[in-house]
Amino acid sequence: MNNQPLILIVDDEASFREMFSTELKAAGFKVEMAENGEDGFSMAKKLKPDLILMDMEMPVLNGAGAVMKLKADAETNSLKIIFLTNYGDPRIEVTETDRHFSKEIGATDYLRKTDDMENIIDRIRAVLSK
Repeated sequence: MNNQPLILIVDDEASFREMFSTELKAAGFKVEMAENGEDGFSMAKKLKPDLILMDMEMPVLNGAGAVMKLKADAETNSLKIIFLTNYGDPRIEVTETDRHFSKEIGATDYLRKTDDMENIIDRIRAVLSK
């Protein structure tokens, strides 16, 4: 099966990248990884992934900065991006505010890293199917 969607994970935590990569590969995705927003931007330009999972807080270039840079570039402005965050307050009104902010700067959605992995994979498949 060589038409697996390619997901680029951009996160500064190596253990998180490895864990997510393992889970996503098991779910049938191809995975590439970058450790900061600047590397993520360069890799996105080169690879044109089907989806980018972008951490919010990273050194060099944070997630919001990387997304704005991707959206400002003609080669990458149509890429689908989901923010990953440790912050996410579980209260629905706060979640809606976070989701609105994510969309405002160009991300398709946002997920909390602590969400159930099955839920995360379902949301990724939903975004990829749009």
